[in-house]
Amino acid sequence: MSLLEIRDLSVRYRHGAEERRLIDGVSLRLEQGEILGLVGESGSGKSLLCRAVMGLLPSRRLEVVGGCVTLDGRDITGLPEREMLRIRGRRIGMIFQNPTSHLDPVMRIGDQIAEGLRLHRGLARAAARAEAVGILRQVGFTDPPRQARMYAHEFSGGMRQRAMIAVALACDPEILIADEPTTALDVTIQAQILRQLAGLRESRGLSIILITHDLGVVAQTCDRIAVMRDGRIVEEGGKRELLARPRHPYTQALIASHPSLPHDEAVGTPYQPHTKPLIELDDLEVSFPTGGPPWARRSFRAVDGISLRIGRGETVGIVGESGSGKSTLARALLGLQPVTAGHVAFDGSVLTLDRARTLARLRREAAMVFQDPLNALNPRLTVGETLSEVLRVQGKVARAAIPARVGDLLDMVGLDRSFAGRRPRSLSGGQCQRAGIARALAVDPTLIVADECVAALDVTIQAQIVELFRKLVQDRGLTLLFIAHDLAIVRSLCERVVVMQRGRVVEDGPSAEVFARPAHPYTAALIAAIPSIDPDRPLAAPVLPEETETQQEGLLT
Repeated sequence: MSLLEIRDLSVRYRHGAEERRLIDGVSLRLEQGEILGLVGESGSGKSLLCRAVMGLLPSRRLEVVGGCVTLDGRDITGLPEREMLRIRGRRIGMIFQNPTSHLDPVMRIGDQIAEGLRLHRGLARAAARAEAVGILRQVGFTDPPRQARMYAHEFSGGMRQRAMIAVALACDPEILIADEPTTALDVTIQAQILRQLAGLRESRGLSIILITHDLGVVAQTCDRIAVMRDGRIVEEGGKRELLARPRHPYTQALIASHPSLPHDEAVGTPYQPHTKPLIELDDLEVSFPTGGPPWARRSFRAVDGISLRIGRGETVGIVGESGSGKSTLARALLGLQPVTAGHVAFDGSVLTLDRARTLARLRREAAMVFQDPLNALNPRLTVGETLSEVLRVQGKVARAAIPARVGDLLDMVGLDRSFAGRRPRSLSGGQCQRAGIARALAVDPTLIVADECVAALDVTIQAQIVELFRKLVQDRGLTLLFIAHDLAIVRSLCERVVVMQRGRVVEDGPSAEVFARPAHPYTAALIAAIPSIDPDRPLAAPVLPEETETQQEGLLT
């Protein structure tokens, strides 16, 4: 008998006369101590399936209409909420895809972890707090006693994801459902988290369902793989057999789209130096206060004396660990973050000297795709209304032509035109991100700053978005600043790569040269941690230079 078994499970959406089958007769099993990888494109039903298992369907318009879920032979489908509360957290834990939406914004991170420890393990308040600090240390926090007293908004996206993992692991569950647990993490922390999950499987007999779009992750972590599409399981099997001999065309397409495959063409386009800079940064510094009494106040320097020149039409990848200052640098050069020292210039206009004029130009000619797609979209507006608003404000498209332009933008990012009438809360994480990219393209920009814009997308859509950016650069002379923790995508798309560590640039050069012959040991460690689709390659977790120092303070970076 399997520890967890899903039999012919079906979930229906019904609203008025509209009715759709979102999960259609899915059957899966999870054995004791097994790691099952669940892969598929965004919107295929992976997260919804696992929410149905947990009894956490996100809308009253959704209902289980067939099949059952058994835990240790007991049918838990439709159990009363009081009984499900005893199962959630203690027997089945879940790491959600969007940590910002699932962490309490008015509760300290340490208290959120301690709450589960007190509820499910009966620990006293002081013991729960001490245990919470220990769990934060296990998932990669560098100063757990201080960081346990911080709130979710004070952390970077990657560190919020680690906090979410800590909350889920706190109750020591038998089954862990991990919904894209490493999506927001850089490759080194991703390797550490995956090794930790594998270690928990060995030490505690933990069973894991790992939802991911990264085939490199499932190849190196999982025992079996199930491929999901349009609410159905289209293929299932052992990882070696499935990756070596995929039967279904969709599985074959997923494998072919994986960016980490060692094709020669996967190395970035030949680098051509750009003589005319579009962006110039000179000794840029951005600092944040870290609190404390007035006589001993300190500040954290998120960007520490960076000087860069980015040419018009250039594609530059910025890589580095979570908390290294990548996003802060991007916000500073777009005027979204106050600068402590140094200068930012956009096409000759100096932001720090002539702020009003330069900001006006940036609003017309630059756009940003944010890291957190759901919270970057207005929840009150439909996708079509969001795009129409940008087009109206920009005034580059006649009002009568706006609906047609909205349709064109949705086509460009791979969304059906019917999504124009849907709000962000009804979209998957990947669909929200595509809507965010469409909003950036609506500006018809000269510069796009893409902050982890493909992190939430499955590999097939990643490949489409990368190709879209490549085409925009070629056809329109677009300048692209591409921030990512997936070095394989940066290698494929960007002609130049900038490596950041603790707010500083440690390496800068042509992508082909940097990836082939990294000059800095930190760069070499990042490259070594890229997940491979080869299931026989061990999961790397290299020790990074000076990794014990507080390189990831977590403040809005």
